[in-house]
Amino acid sequence: MLDDFFIRALLAGIGLALTTGPLGCLVVWRRMAYFGDTMAHSALLGVALSLFFEVNLLVSVFAVAVGVSLLLLFLQRRQGLSADSLLGILSHATLAIGLVLVAFMSWVRIDLIAFLFGDILAVTIPDILLIWVGGAFVLVSLTFLWRPLIASTVSHDLAEAEGLQPERARLLFMLLMALVIAIAMKIVGIMLITALLIIPAATARRFSASPETMAVIASVVGALSVTGGLFGSLYGDSPSGPSIVVAALILFMLSLLPMAGRRLAKTSTVSGDAR
Repeated sequence: MLDDFFIRALLAGIGLALTTGPLGCLVVWRRMAYFGDTMAHSALLGVALSLFFEVNLLVSVFAVAVGVSLLLLFLQRRQGLSADSLLGILSHATLAIGLVLVAFMSWVRIDLIAFLFGDILAVTIPDILLIWVGGAFVLVSLTFLWRPLIASTVSHDLAEAEGLQPERARLLFMLLMALVIAIAMKIVGIMLITALLIIPAATARRFSASPETMAVIASVVGALSVTGGLFGSLYGDSPSGPSIVVAALILFMLSLLPMAGRRLAKTSTVSGDAR
């Protein structure tokens, strides 16, 4: 018989995986993995500001992630540096500032390991409700943004010509990413959020003939990773967050085997990930 805390962890992790599946596919297609890292690293700055100003943690992390997204868009339009250079600067700067602020707050006792690598076994019923309600909001929003995001991934100019407003869709997509990272931080931690976004989506590519199929398979792979990682953590006495990512990595490696690599169709997803 499984303990209540383990069942809560399963419900929370599966709810998160269902959300990160489609979102991670878009990150992979649009080559935004580094952006995901930047958003995740900014979460620590959000944690530090939450403690300093004594405001809600989720609100603070979300606000900082949104601020970083808007700052990135502003700096990109100035055309002074390439996108990857800007992301590198913002990623390491926000992480470093967050660590410095935490170090200065000597009156606050904080478990950085829990924030960096998560503690899914400590989730509560309100946390589960937040994950499922927030995840449902993200998925519903993605259904409205799906076509413009897919079209702009293939061709930004074509999406503009069709009146799909790709820049607005991109901004809204960044906001959804910020929301998911704020929600996911407590479960898998700041350092592992991007892995849960990227690895299941990369695994799903091997078996998908359409964007929609890939999104569904990525959610399934994510759910299997959460389940396998939690049971591995239970029986192997290993940290739960990293165990989930290791389980996702194992599934990805299995997908690379010759027999597993046979695609369901010759057609690749999103025009070969817009290559």
